[in-house]
Order: sequence, then structure tokens, then C-alpha cells
Amino acid sequence: MPEQGFTYGGLTILSHPIFVETILPFLLVFTIVFAVLQKSRILGEGKKQVDAIVALVIGLLVISFSRAVGIITQLIPFLAVTLVIILVLLILVGSFSKEGDFEKAFPKPLRIILMVAVIIALVIAVLLITGAWDFIYNLFFVSGSDFSGILLNVGFIIIIAIAIAAVIWGGRNSKSPSSSSNKS
Repeated sequence: MPEQGFTYGGLTILSHPIFVETILPFLLVFTIVFAVLQKSRILGEGKKQVDAIVALVIGLLVISFSRAVGIITQLIPFLAVTLVIILVLLILVGSFSKEGDFEKAFPKPLRIILMVAVIIALVIAVLLITGAWDFIYNLFFVSGSDFSGILLNVGFIIIIAIAIAAVIWGGRNSKSPSSSSNKS
């Protein structure tokens, strides 16, 4: 039987459900909301107490919904693994660059490609965790669903419209060979 992944069997306070499903998600949400409120100053400047109360309420609301806590607890390992992969990539790229020349070894187009790949991976992870991936897949590819035919037809119409637009706008930008030969 193939191994499904790493499973920690030890019982510590850090692996206890109260800690994992209540305290840590609350602290994460509270900290992020408080930091955003402090940086954006939405509720006014110098209003730490108000920002803390709002962050507290939002943190408590989030942990009261098990679905939200489930999404958070499933996204955090994805975040950690992604950050480790990026760190290893940066170390490998940096090992081939001269000291102080990391910008040249890791040019802007490569950074943009990496950011786009991370964003796409995050969107896919959120879709998988929330179950939306199966819903979207069934809409497009399962023949028994109500919308599969409609969505496929709409998709084909969009592809055809893009192709027609590319031909029309692509034809306007190019000069005809007869007009260039008449000038000589």
C-alpha cells in the first residue's frame, strides 16, 4: 500500500484539536486583521484599541465557523511548503550568482513568472480545498450535468470571437504588399 504522506502520531499540545482548530486560527486571523487595520488606518489614526476590538470580533467570528477554520488549516501547510520551495529555489539561484549580483541572476521576468506560478498554484489550492474544483470540472466535462453543454458552447463561442478579433485587428496592422510596391 503506497504511503499517503507524512503523519505525526504524537500527542502534544501543539497537535491537540483545541490548539489547531481554535487557538492558532484565531491568533492568525486576529494578527492579520489587526495588522491590516493598523497599516490602512481605516478606523482612524492612533485607534489601536478599536482596531484590536474589531480584529478580536473578526477572529472570534472566523473560529465559530468550522468551514472557515478548515480552509485556513488546510491552506497553511500549502503556504509553508510553497515558501520552502521558493527558499530552495532562491538559494540555488543565489549560489550561481556573484556576491551582490542576485538581481542579475534572478531577473525581473523570471520573478514575474514565479509570482504568476505561485498565484496560479494558490488559486488551484483554494479551489481544491473548498471543493470548487470538482464543481467546475463537473460543469465543463461531465456530460450529465445541467450546464456542461451550455458552458462548452459558450467556451467555443468565446474562442471563435477571440480568433475573429485576432484576424481583424491583426490585418489592420500589417501593410498590404501592393501598396509598398506602388511607391517604388
